[in-house]
Amino acid sequence: MPSDVLVVTTAGSSAVDLETVFVAHYARIARVLARLVHDQARAEELAVDVFLKWSSHGRNSGDQAAGWLYRTAIRLGLDELRRQARRERAIRFVGWWSRSPRTPEEVRTTSETQRRVRAVLTSLRTRDAEMLVLRSDGSRYDEIARLLEINPSSIGTLLGRAQRAFRQEYVRRYGHQ
Repeated sequence: MPSDVLVVTTAGSSAVDLETVFVAHYARIARVLARLVHDQARAEELAVDVFLKWSSHGRNSGDQAAGWLYRTAIRLGLDELRRQARRERAIRFVGWWSRSPRTPEEVRTTSETQRRVRAVLTSLRTRDAEMLVLRSDGSRYDEIARLLEINPSSIGTLLGRAQRAFRQEYVRRYGHQ
């Protein structure tokens, strides 16, 4: 993941070039979101939302851009999962609509294990969920520390706690599986 971004200077002020940041980070942000929400089209929409938020946000420096983008992406993904869970509960409550998968993508996302994992992730503390999602995407400890603005020497301990919290919540909800 490129960490350098082009800074364009105009009339004595500097601004981070949105296009450069977008090209540098969009694909990975969309991939992280797709793994989280299991809907490629929705993940791409959420990724664009991340960049729209970033472009209007005051924190447009190159060093902070990547961390801000990934944290915001994961939070939007978790919010999307919560919305989906509320929608599914409302549908079950009303009972008007029995959902059956219609597309291959929907068939794949109905996997019981994936649904359980997403449900547990939404119940964890935001930072714990962010760390687990980034780590499952292959991020290294130093990268997680930089993206989440955490002391690099704490990542191992914090990630271990997040994994324990995940396991405990999973077992509490679903038993030993």
